[in-house]
Amino acid sequence: MSDIKEGSVRVTQVRSAIGRPGDQRATLLGLGLNKINRSRVLEDTPSVRGMINKVSHLLKIEEAK
Repeated sequence: MSDIKEGSVRVTQVRSAIGRPGDQRATLLGLGLNKINRSRVLEDTPSVRGMINKVSHLLKIEEAK
């Protein structure tokens, strides 16, 4: 993909949001994730990092290449 910029992070949802508190579900939606194995490339900003940290137990995080 040529649209991936330096300073980006790829997040993939690897666990279900079923049974999780509503704020964690809302955070996943805010990241653009709502199904297992769905990935998004996001800009690496402090606000995105905070969202990732909140639901890191549901995600796989890697540097975008």
